[in-house]
Amino acid sequence: MRRSFYHYILTQRGHNVGDPVEDFAANVAKDNNFPKQSQDYHELSSYLELNVNYLSSMDLFDQVWDNYQENNQ
Repeated sequence: MRRSFYHYILTQRGHNVGDPVEDFAANVAKDNNFPKQSQDYHELSSYLELNVNYLSSMDLFDQVWDNYQENNQ
């Protein structure tokens, strides 16, 4: 069974403090409105673009999304 992006990003916490992916994961964990069940790129990217201020660049999301796709097949 495929896991949600939220479940995947939470596994990226606690590895490299100060790393942009680590910071992104920590902020997602604190975001009560994050779409936790989603596996859809467009839903997640829209949410991040329109609703959060903790992601400095959508390029970072794209990088993490690519890793999520590779690890979630």
